[in-house]
Amino acid sequence: VRRTGRVVIAAEDVRTVGVVGAGAIGSSWAALLLRRGLRVVATDPAPNAETALRAAVAAVLGDQPELDRLRFVAEPAVAVSDVDLVLECGPERVHTKREIFAALDAATDPDVLLASSSSGIRPSEFQDVCAHPERVLVAHPFYPPHLLPLVEVVGGRQTSEEAIETALAVLRSWGKTPIRLRAELPGHVANRLQAALWREAYDLVRRGVVSVADLDVAISAGPGLRWALLGPLATQHLSGGPGGMAHMLAHLGPPMVEWWHDLGAPPELTPELVAQLVDGVAAEFGGREADIAAARDRALEELLALKRTAGLDER
Repeated sequence: VRRTGRVVIAAEDVRTVGVVGAGAIGSSWAALLLRRGLRVVATDPAPNAETALRAAVAAVLGDQPELDRLRFVAEPAVAVSDVDLVLECGPERVHTKREIFAALDAATDPDVLLASSSSGIRPSEFQDVCAHPERVLVAHPFYPPHLLPLVEVVGGRQTSEEAIETALAVLRSWGKTPIRLRAELPGHVANRLQAALWREAYDLVRRGVVSVADLDVAISAGPGLRWALLGPLATQHLSGGPGGMAHMLAHLGPPMVEWWHDLGAPPELTPELVAQLVDGVAAEFGGREADIAAARDRALEELLALKRTAGLDER
């Protein structure tokens, strides 16, 4: 078996990727990797996992020759025994992550990067079970990863700088837009920002200020359009005119602080509020979820292409 002797394999050496967990995120990762010309070895203990994986990948790639580079191996230790990098996409539970990473650490050579797709668990919570924790980190993609470019890279207390730099380089070579987080936080960054918005959204619905459908319009027809092109801070800077962010903070900073104070305590997810939200989105979609999701994905591809043409791609 060819190995380099480095702490982790260099980005250019990554040709075969193990995908552990072949659900929605794992299958989307697999589609992206196959499209980028890599080989994928996937594993998942769920019944009919291989059939579901191949159907999900085919839905993205169509009947393309790329599918010949996808293998499914039932036994995780065998699946990752000769890969160059592992993407773990298992359940979002700490004890499960610890079990999975202990097994991955034992089954792979020590220079194979082990990256978790966890949406909120800190890598220090599971890397300590590994004999080689320096190559363990989080590479959290924004769903679906075959479309959306963002990946949050988070190192744990024992993660090496080399592992983080290699992860960033690999992700960029896959066409992703990685950001590096320099602290471990529950939910990382993007999900914390989403959670802050959802916190107020749920409360506004709970208080009867706005309907579920109108709340969605308040974002999708307003700030969401600008945020799709530039981030919230860049958008705020441009909104300040010639004075930029300094003018915005001088002009809207004091009232914004008042709004923050008015937010109050976060709402409790009571059964009543949950029912209100569930019923609200059911009425909003009217059973057209699959059609709307497909239309959204087509629009995302067009928007990403437009951003590249306009020179607004992030990196």
